[in-house]
Amino acid sequence: MIKRPLMMVERIMYVDPETPVNCIFTVKIDGTLPEQNFKTALEKIQQKHPMLRTVIDYKSEKYPFFVEEKDITPIPLRIVERKTDEDWLLESQKEWYRLFEGEKQPLARLVWIKGQHTSEILWVMPHCISDGTTGVTLMQELLSLVDDPSVKLESYEAFESVNDFLPSDFNAGIRKYKAGLYLLFAKVFFMMQRKSKKRNLGENYAIHWKMSPEITAETVAKCKAHGISVHALLCSTFMQAFQEIKRERAKGKVISPVDVRHFIPEIKQDHLFAFAPTIELTLKKGSKDLLDNAKEIKKDIVQKIGNMETRELLWMGERMHPIVDRMISMLKSTEGGHDVTFSNMGKINISNDYKNFRIETIFSPTVAFPWLNSNTLVTTTYNQQMDFAFMSNEHFLPKEEAKQIKDKALELLTTFL
Repeated sequence: MIKRPLMMVERIMYVDPETPVNCIFTVKIDGTLPEQNFKTALEKIQQKHPMLRTVIDYKSEKYPFFVEEKDITPIPLRIVERKTDEDWLLESQKEWYRLFEGEKQPLARLVWIKGQHTSEILWVMPHCISDGTTGVTLMQELLSLVDDPSVKLESYEAFESVNDFLPSDFNAGIRKYKAGLYLLFAKVFFMMQRKSKKRNLGENYAIHWKMSPEITAETVAKCKAHGISVHALLCSTFMQAFQEIKRERAKGKVISPVDVRHFIPEIKQDHLFAFAPTIELTLKKGSKDLLDNAKEIKKDIVQKIGNMETRELLWMGERMHPIVDRMISMLKSTEGGHDVTFSNMGKINISNDYKNFRIETIFSPTVAFPWLNSNTLVTTTYNQQMDFAFMSNEHFLPKEEAKQIKDKALELLTTFL
């Protein structure tokens, strides 16, 4: 039975009981989907993943913790009549703000936008239990089971604490001293900060677009020819676009999450997990050469990922619980030093054709962060086509200005190609 405190990184994404931070992962399907198959699929998925049988108890102890609920209710399925091709985005925006509440309600739900021949399926999960890979895993399993309810899923044991990921030779003694110093410095830092009343008061939004398969292929080929990654090129492109549109207000920096499973193989590809270590990438000052900047960014990515001590980061984070509330407060009230948080999920490995339906497309996940700087860019690639979701808040980055940044980025990329 699971009963463990939320890790520091999970607490940040949980925020508090009144603040939803939900990830929405969507696919578009052509074909017929039997409703009964959904119920069978959701039951099997809930039995496989321990976190889908937990609730968050924020009342019993000082810090919130996950507790497995014996009589957890089934993962709910909400069915909506499909009217337009934009319904998926409208329903996503509704789900951003719906809390996961109720004593026995699971930390996931499904929305089926049901049409006569075309449907969209939306997985909705709180960010404190899920990352991008989690969304892909749950969608893979759901589609397989809706197509064939006899498919078997293999369950697994949930981890009990970050200590489960530490190597046998991990020297906690030396690191405890370092963690104590970091905590002391952090407390002093927060004490010196003026409390800001700034908050995001406008509406959250998402701008969605796709590249054509031809432009996607050309972008990948051009990157290979120049020895750079697509991620480095996109970082360079969007930072340059921010600079050209926002001028002196641009920061010249992006924050990029990295899949934790690259560093901790005990966390399997099909296991639910929320923590994604991040790296900061900056634009070379004074340079407007997209390719040169991309080459420097790629070097920076390789170096920072190579130097990342992910297990220690997780362990160290557990010593920072006393200041998590101050960290959340700062995220809600300060602009930060970056232009955008950019997550490139790469190629989505979900089958295209099933016995009873086919996947027309996959939309990049959306989320509405409550931070003052809620600028978030997510990209995925499916069926040789790159897909983008650019999210922010009208108060911090007006939607019209975000569209200008998007258009400028596409212009810069087109010129490069």
